Amino acid sequence: MKENRVARVMEVLKKMGLSQMLIVDPMSIYYLTGVYVAPFERFYGLYLRADGQHRFFLNNLFNVPQEVGIEKVWYSDTDPVMEMVAKYMDKTTLLGVDKDLKARFLLPLMEMKAASGFVNASLAVDQTRGIKDAIEQEKMRVASDINDKAMARFRELIHEGVTEKEVADGMLKIYLELGADGYSFDPIVSFGANAADPHHEPDDTVLKAGDCVLFDVGCIRDSYCSDMTRTFYYKEVSEECRKIYDIVRAANEAAIAKIRPGVPLCELDLTARNLITDQGYGPNFNHRLGHFIGLNEHEFGDVSSVNTQKAEPGMIFSIEPGIYLTDNTGVRIEDLVLVTEEGCEVLNHYPKELEIIG
Repeated sequence: MKENRVARVMEVLKKMGLSQMLIVDPMSIYYLTGVYVAPFERFYGLYLRADGQHRFFLNNLFNVPQEVGIEKVWYSDTDPVMEMVAKYMDKTTLLGVDKDLKARFLLPLMEMKAASGFVNASLAVDQTRGIKDAIEQEKMRVASDINDKAMARFRELIHEGVTEKEVADGMLKIYLELGADGYSFDPIVSFGANAADPHHEPDDTVLKAGDCVLFDVGCIRDSYCSDMTRTFYYKEVSEECRKIYDIVRAANEAAIAKIRPGVPLCELDLTARNLITDQGYGPNFNHRLGHFIGLNEHEFGDVSSVNTQKAEPGMIFSIEPGIYLTDNTGVRIEDLVLVTEEGCEVLNHYPKELEIIG
């Protein structure tokens, strides 16, 4: 068990008026125990309670180390697993449940009255995971460093006649050569008008002169994710595209310059959005400014116009403004930032000056 992390979760639960919680998200369980299991359809749960009588519910098929610092409760496919889980719970008080707890597991607990009531307590884990400790911060730096080095090599995949799919197909080999464990998400490679779709999937589009080349890419190293976007141009760039690029870069840098503890995250979004709007492209910035990241590429929490949560040291999130012109072009520039005691540390170091390839 990661005792410090468990203690932080229990402190949040206490503030929520809860003394017990059932966690089922595999990555949250990994965060708290150091054990990762992909349970597929089987029940997999970590039960936490204020008196320290925690339990780890495991199917006999799961491969788990002998000692993980918590009592394990094993079950087989033919056992009444939710009855086994229920008997460990305090029936006289509320049970905090994970937002990912499936109805086929939750409903039996409710029918058995395993607790006096059931409430979504995911924030206890989500908020704890949102503040990275020193070990996590260093792992995020390493993953982003690999991403920087990979970006420099990805641009070398660009040449006359190449397709988006061909470029994307060459990326995993580069990541592995640089020490990554794999993708944190499938890479986005967009040429020309395809970049106007922020979530475009690489296809057979052939690169041509004047096209933008947008890479939104990330890798995993030691379980932690990186994420970065850079937009290049092939052979030439129009004045309109150069203008759009400069606006997006200015919005990225202005939002980053504002980051410090105590600043509401919505103000960061507003800073970038106002700058883009003032230049006449407000409707063309059609998504939030950023998302939290760590063990998952998208974690709970975002940098949006409605999130009034204040920045705290240890938070890591993306800053990724964009301008998207349908049937024309798109530009996005994305960095990951770590909130520090004094301001922020930008985890990406690949240059943001406009680059023309070829």
